[in-house]
Amino acid sequence: MFHSNIEIKEGAFFISDAHYSHLRPELLTFLHDIESRTVIIPQLFLMGDICDALFGGITKTYENNQAIIDVINRLSQKIEVIYLEGNHDFNIKTVFPQTKVFSIAQQPLACTYKSKKVILAHGDYDGKLGYKVYTALIRNRFMLKFLNLFDTYILRKLDSYLSEKDDCQEFSWFAGFIKRRMEGNYDCEYFIEGHFHQNKSFQLGKMQYINLAAFACNQRYFIVKSSNNKELLEESIFSKER
Repeated sequence: MFHSNIEIKEGAFFISDAHYSHLRPELLTFLHDIESRTVIIPQLFLMGDICDALFGGITKTYENNQAIIDVINRLSQKIEVIYLEGNHDFNIKTVFPQTKVFSIAQQPLACTYKSKKVILAHGDYDGKLGYKVYTALIRNRFMLKFLNLFDTYILRKLDSYLSEKDDCQEFSWFAGFIKRRMEGNYDCEYFIEGHFHQNKSFQLGKMQYINLAAFACNQRYFIVKSSNNKELLEESIFSKER
């Protein structure tokens, strides 16, 4: 676990798994609303997989995501933006120089909210050995240089795969999996992560576990509310009609 000095603010927004691409442009509209102060917030948490494919070192992914990169960088000059890298967006610290970016190696991330301990993660930090080897390889600068030679082909294949993927699937096994995974592991009041897209929460002893919904599924996001709300986060849905 990585300990930070981040204090979660009342009214902060949490967005996870937006999987932004030309197929899912809604996040860009939402961030423009924040930038224009149509929506006023004090702090923004981007909980990973914000883009469908944004890989540090792969130039083509910067080009595909330039609009979202630009607006996040402008927002970072106005409010505190915290970005937890996911499995679709990584090695991005140089892409967002004024954003507080935390890699998979720095997750779970310990924060505070009104003297309570809150742990944040994208959600893929504790994969099995094979997955850990993959995440290390894909982030290696020599591997990225090699992949950069074939970026157009790889991204076309990835785009085709992701366009057919069901990001809103409900997992019947999820509650049991989380209870086994979390049991005795973390001493905190809240554990918040994305990655699984389940929009579910469980009370595990004194800890409230919260798995965030994917913004890609009906544009759900979360707002930090008073500690009187035992689940800490209130779900909301962005409507581009407003």
